[in-house]
Amino acid sequence: MKINLIDVANVIRSKNSGPYELTLDIMFNNREIFEEVCASKQINEAKVCDLYQINPEDIVNIVEFIPANAIKITIKRPICSGDIGETDVYGAQQHAPLLNLKLDL
Repeated sequence: MKINLIDVANVIRSKNSGPYELTLDIMFNNREIFEEVCASKQINEAKVCDLYQINPEDIVNIVEFIPANAIKITIKRPICSGDIGETDVYGAQQHAPLLNLKLDL
């Protein structure tokens, strides 16, 4: 069954991870859902590349952070924070592509 990520995660956010990287955090409502998503590897390199229209080499890492029932994704920023043409200096609006993500649970 397809379920929206926003229905099973109580936190979906983005933030700077320095001036050249963004971190995307997904914190799940409960351990069972978190473990199911992790076991199925539905949040993976290919999915992140598709959502953010980036190449695999632009993904720094994808980490399952068990103590917080979270998946943390770090990607290279397309434009350095604060550079000319950059529109989100804090990286706080870059989680939007995750809001439409559907999971098979």
